[in-house]
Amino acid sequence: MPQLHVPYVVEQDEDGTWVAEAALTPDIFVQGEGATREAAIEDLRTSITQAATDSGIPEQLVVDLP
Repeated sequence: MPQLHVPYVVEQDEDGTWVAEAALTPDIFVQGEGATREAAIEDLRTSITQAATDSGIPEQLVVDLP
């Protein structure tokens, strides 16, 4: 099964809901939310999976850092 590495950010909004956001490509943004940080990340994971299924897995460049 292919893996996709996606950077993301997680913040708590003014209502106390946790929101996780990521860019799958420069044109495709996905979001997850939940009552906890972990729930928001899990919801984001679901959104990323659906977006990749719908649009295809984007090309990736892997760079080894010293």
